[in-house]
Amino acid sequence: MAGHSKWAQIKRQKAANDAKRGQLYTKLGREITVAARDGGGDPESNFRLRLAMQRAKDANMPADTIERALKRGIGELDEDIRLEDIVYEGYGPGGAALLIEALTDNRNRTVAELRNVFTRGGGNLSESGSVAWMFDTRGQVIVELNGNDADEVMLESIELGADDVQEEDGTLVVLTLMEELEATRRGLEERGYAVESAERTRVPKTMSEPETAKAEQSMRLIERIEDLDDIQKVYTNLELTDELMATFAG
Repeated sequence: MAGHSKWAQIKRQKAANDAKRGQLYTKLGREITVAARDGGGDPESNFRLRLAMQRAKDANMPADTIERALKRGIGELDEDIRLEDIVYEGYGPGGAALLIEALTDNRNRTVAELRNVFTRGGGNLSESGSVAWMFDTRGQVIVELNGNDADEVMLESIELGADDVQEEDGTLVVLTLMEELEATRRGLEERGYAVESAERTRVPKTMSEPETAKAEQSMRLIERIEDLDDIQKVYTNLELTDELMATFAG
């Protein structure tokens, strides 16, 4: 899962840029709205909503914007909510798998935009089921070490329910079973560690290592997909070398 750890680091770096142009807040607001619509407005009993609201707070999303998204989902605002969850699957240049989560009010528009991006980027939008089996669903907690001993925090994370922990540039990427995510996050915070985020993720079972040129093409394809308004998250099994990671982060 080392490759996944590097991708988690990249997402942290890119989130700040997304927030600056407002795109991240729009996507987080959609997630809160749909979670509240489908599971109710109480985050204590609605796990998806609780995670969505926590992500929004981690991204410094204004409290009134979070509240409006919540009210929109539970029907307290006079707005018609037609957003639906869709998962798309495909391959990048060189064969790296891409698993794409979308929230859209027009699936025809979304698939047309995706198909165009895949075609221009040298990838292939494939059929449902062709890629999803390559990923496991996990909980992911990002912990800032802030001078704490990495090995000690790793051991405590495992005691709290983590099944894999890796260090990346002063942070720990802690992976758990979904049912252990909230307890692990809470336990780490109670022990005084700085939890940057806690969310659901998709972890590749094996990594793909295409040649450098194909890997760079795949990275550019992923960026273009993430820039689409309807796309929430993109997961991949593309292996990142340090050189490729620096290129993508830049």
